[in-house]
Amino acid sequence: MHTSQTPFAIPALERVLAEHPELARTAAHVLAWGNRQTDAVALLATVLPELAPALKADYLAVVRLSRGEWSIVAESGGKQPLPIELLADVLDEDEPKSSGPWAAAALEPKAASGELLLAHRSAAPPQGAETVDALAKICGEAWRAVRERRGRQRRIERLEATLEVTSRWNQHHQVEALLTDMAQAATRLLDADRASIFLWDRPTHTLVARPALGVKKDELRIPDNAGIVGQVVRTGEPMRVDPTNGQELINRQVDSQLGYQTRTLLCVPLRSRRGEVLGAFEMVNKLHGNFDDDDVATLVELAAQAAVALENTQERQALLRSRQLMTEEAARGVQLIGDSPAIVALRSTIRRVAATDLAVLILGENGTGKEVVSQSIHYLSHRRDQPFVAVNCAAISETLLESELFGHEKGAFTDAHETHPGKFELASGGTLFLDEIGDLSHGGQSKLLRVLEEKLVVRVGGSKPIHTDARVIAATNQDLAAMVVERKFRQDLYFRLNVVTLQIPPLRERREDILLLAEYFLADFCKKARRPMLHLSASARQRLEHHAWPGNVRELRNLMERLAYLAPEEEIEADDPAFALIPAGNHTPTPAADASLCDATDQFQAHYIQQAIERAGGNMQQAAHLLGLHRSNLYRKMRQLGMNSH
Repeated sequence: MHTSQTPFAIPALERVLAEHPELARTAAHVLAWGNRQTDAVALLATVLPELAPALKADYLAVVRLSRGEWSIVAESGGKQPLPIELLADVLDEDEPKSSGPWAAAALEPKAASGELLLAHRSAAPPQGAETVDALAKICGEAWRAVRERRGRQRRIERLEATLEVTSRWNQHHQVEALLTDMAQAATRLLDADRASIFLWDRPTHTLVARPALGVKKDELRIPDNAGIVGQVVRTGEPMRVDPTNGQELINRQVDSQLGYQTRTLLCVPLRSRRGEVLGAFEMVNKLHGNFDDDDVATLVELAAQAAVALENTQERQALLRSRQLMTEEAARGVQLIGDSPAIVALRSTIRRVAATDLAVLILGENGTGKEVVSQSIHYLSHRRDQPFVAVNCAAISETLLESELFGHEKGAFTDAHETHPGKFELASGGTLFLDEIGDLSHGGQSKLLRVLEEKLVVRVGGSKPIHTDARVIAATNQDLAAMVVERKFRQDLYFRLNVVTLQIPPLRERREDILLLAEYFLADFCKKARRPMLHLSASARQRLEHHAWPGNVRELRNLMERLAYLAPEEEIEADDPAFALIPAGNHTPTPAADASLCDATDQFQAHYIQQAIERAGGNMQQAAHLLGLHRSNLYRKMRQLGMNSH
């Protein structure tokens, strides 16, 4: 209760209650009910029947003046015609009055709430309106306590509803869906017929309502100086209209256009985090009564949350749009070029496999395009907007393997200065490409198998399991089946990886694709070199078609890159200096007839590596580049082949 307004501070009230103890007991009951009730009208329905005997009244009512008409809030006893003149005098003079059998008094001093207690007494007591005034003030105190408590409860309920509604808003990724959700939630929360969120397009001086609920095409455009919305965005202050106030401010042109009649309206500004007005949040036609102060406070709170969610969603949508564009650009750069039957069949298989989450094992010689195939699978799948992470297993030492794949916590080992997420974490939701899987150590194979089976990783130095949803695609140029027989590769890991096998043919087995690839690479590198498209002469084409291409597509790509940057003329001839790096014929030594396939392959690889080293003038870094390998991988391969790496 507000002690400054307590009725017990009124001397006349104290005197009346002292002279009439039975009224004091009734007053105590009224106040006790006021402390228990949460509905003001229900309170009056309870107390009026008890007040009637105390006041010796055969009819008792609480009445209110609203829009120039008197209405009954609650009543008890036989209904009587209201003494309008008496009620008007009490309200005007702010004093209790009596006239004949009637007596009336305000529930609160200075008629703050506008309600009066009216009593009809067949035998009017000598104290006239004094007792009515005393109990009216008691009822007013209880009435105020109930309304304040109900107001607090209503505020809490609305805050809870607001929090529940706004918690969903930050889950939206599209502005249109967010605005629709906001408008629909506001109409439910504030009991309104329609809602619109106007965004301010400053350059065109236009307010765009998205959504405009109930409007065809769900969009409404008005000038930014029109109607109440225009005033709100320009002044930054809330505005409210009811049937008796502000009707002249309503933009009736919009009503006429929509065939709609606006009776009540509430509009508040939308402000950014920096305080800039972004637009306005408008509610139209309260379903029951008029928009009140609680509605204003609630919509202001909703608008604040809506502005934050709107900015976040716009930023998120811009990021998603940028990410989508980058994904599409990356996907366009990943093309499996060729019209040979083998490539046509491979593309068909890739499309079918991409639609699944099956593990894929890609087999093929070095340079055939195993990573291109893995990227094609990724960008054709539902994971295309998620990361594609490639790992060269041959380039990771045994000691760093676990940290690289699974991550490590800060301080897990000497150089672990920061927490580092592993490749499995980075690729979660996307695709993890494990190249050169055949070079993975036995220890690495065991750890990889565990993660593939459990879909959980534990960082080095950590204990918390981290879920990963990465799709694994593995690739190798080795015969894994033979390695399983030789116990160089785990059989269970082989079966886990080998759900679907894709075999990429070497370039020498699809010669009809050589010129297609050459022209594709040449066009791409000419564009990067900022020079006109070069053309291959008939002799150059013939030389390309007859070359053995031991380095496969990678070798052809490297040649086209050199030609694009180094060819002096626009037409490339067979004797161009850039062709000097390609032998005119195939001088690869022929292995003995009784040599095994493994020995013949090793002999070919050793010869080809030696050729690359010679072409690079002994520069191992350049030789590794020509071969499409990391320098460390080149040395490892040379040791495996028994070559002198010094």
